[in-house]
Amino acid sequence: MVNPPLPTRLHERARTMRGAQTDAEAKLWMHLRAARLGGLKFRRQYVIPPYLVDFCCVEHRLVVELDGSQHDEESDAGRTRALSAAGYRVLRFWNNDVLSRTEAVLEAILEAVAKPNPLPNPSPGGRGASGPDR
Repeated sequence: MVNPPLPTRLHERARTMRGAQTDAEAKLWMHLRAARLGGLKFRRQYVIPPYLVDFCCVEHRLVVELDGSQHDEESDAGRTRALSAAGYRVLRFWNNDVLSRTEAVLEAILEAVAKPNPLPNPSPGGRGASGPDR
């Protein structure tokens, strides 16, 4: 049997993971869902190929990742670099911080959204502010 394309597999995995969230994910989602945090629309287990991120505010190109003891800092750093290169800002929090310092985590998310994205969305085809009329 041939495997379906990567995005299809990721979407299937996302659906499965939404039903098996960690305690930290459930607690943070309670605050993020339905635009409860500052009117921001977040999606959980969101696909940004080839990754599946914990939470994403697409409008502000902000990814929020929760890390537990199973996370490897080196692979997380590579993932963060790739998402940053795609124009996303990435915030990482330990599960323990979400569970015990929820208000501080929520404040950090709001502060990140309030700051302009240092990595603007790249223009299509690599065209930027160049040319004789710019």
